[in-house]
Amino acid sequence: MADQNHELRKAGLKVTLPRVKILQILESAQGEHHMSAEDVYKTLLEAGEDVGLATVYRVLTQFESAGLVVRHNFDGGHAVFEISQDEHHDHMVCLDSGEIIEFFDETIERRQQEIAEEHGFDLVDHALVLYVRPKGSNVTRQDGSQKR
Repeated sequence: MADQNHELRKAGLKVTLPRVKILQILESAQGEHHMSAEDVYKTLLEAGEDVGLATVYRVLTQFESAGLVVRHNFDGGHAVFEISQDEHHDHMVCLDSGEIIEFFDETIERRQQEIAEEHGFDLVDHALVLYVRPKGSNVTRQDGSQKR
């Protein structure tokens, strides 16, 4: 709990029990999965914590403003959060399961830099999201027919 208190103070936030609990939940999920506000809320309920959903949304917004978490709006605009990391990574989102896979590829990073330079720009930041399906899964076309 001392680590979370320090992180909150460093981010300029007052240490409150809801903030500490939410930060603990996000840190324990780090590397495993990204969490929505609803996921955080359900985890709090399961732990017997009396924190409302509105508080969870408010705290996550405060964490984002303070740079403690990053909000992602993947497929469908459903916001998920992850602890801010020093090292950059990109994401793959499985359209069938909703699983989010983090990855880093030096070749992709280098090529993005080269493309920006070729067009006369300095690359400041980027977010790459690949939307994927397992190989061999059936895909339904807009006309309703199946494509394998």
